[in-house]
Amino acid sequence: MRVWINGALLADPSAPAVPVTDHGLTVGDAVFEAVKVVGGQPFALGLHLERLGRSATGLGLEGVDLDAVRRGVAAVLDGVPMPLGRLRITVTAGPAPMGSGRGSGAPTVIVAASAMDPAAETTTVVTVPWPRNERAALAGLKTTSYAENVVALAAAQEKGATEAVFANLRGHLCEGTGTNVFYVVDGEVRTPTLASGCLAGVTRRLVLDWFGGTEVDEPIEVAAAADEIFLVSTTRDVQGVSRWDDRTLPAPGPVTRQAMTVWREREPELLGR
Repeated sequence: MRVWINGALLADPSAPAVPVTDHGLTVGDAVFEAVKVVGGQPFALGLHLERLGRSATGLGLEGVDLDAVRRGVAAVLDGVPMPLGRLRITVTAGPAPMGSGRGSGAPTVIVAASAMDPAAETTTVVTVPWPRNERAALAGLKTTSYAENVVALAAAQEKGATEAVFANLRGHLCEGTGTNVFYVVDGEVRTPTLASGCLAGVTRRLVLDWFGGTEVDEPIEVAAAADEIFLVSTTRDVQGVSRWDDRTLPAPGPVTRQAMTVWREREPELLGR
């Protein structure tokens, strides 16, 4: 792993580098992005940085220098052979007094790079009983306040699944802990609208642009009973779902395989961009 913080590479990535008063550490006051690396090049970095900026604005973080983030990305990837990996870009509100109030200092900006294994072609999911609040202040923002996801994913793993899926307060399908959900009904590819409270995933956006699909909000039971289901995310790309709760599905189904093929064909267009 290589780590860059506030303009400098760390000689020892495991060494202490963030003060205990950093607001991202004490109260989760931070935003982040996960970016795939293919052949040493970041994938769709521009789209990820656009979303990082939107999340920072939504959280009220000021002074985020996206050009500095790009320099951090270049620094951690420079001279490192990485056939497949990921970047973790984190921007916190910086040091602050203990409590919810922010300090007046500059943000803390961290970029880390590490190798990763390819995702499996299929996976399993379970529905968790805790709803997403589509009207929450942080709905749709990619913040580091992930404790709810940690609890949900642990519950899914206890049932032998790799992802947990949430409904929202209306009982409509929302998202997974780190994925957007697509499903196929009578040949039509569907996924929740952003009004559902789901994250505006970069992979979600590209699948809609490159492969197509209908954005619709409907009860989670409709998705769970669909002909095919697939997850999309930075680290999974397009991944078929072979089991949702106690229901087994053929995976990857024919539509899912088409989406996978389109993804592989189009992905090179955004390498290094």
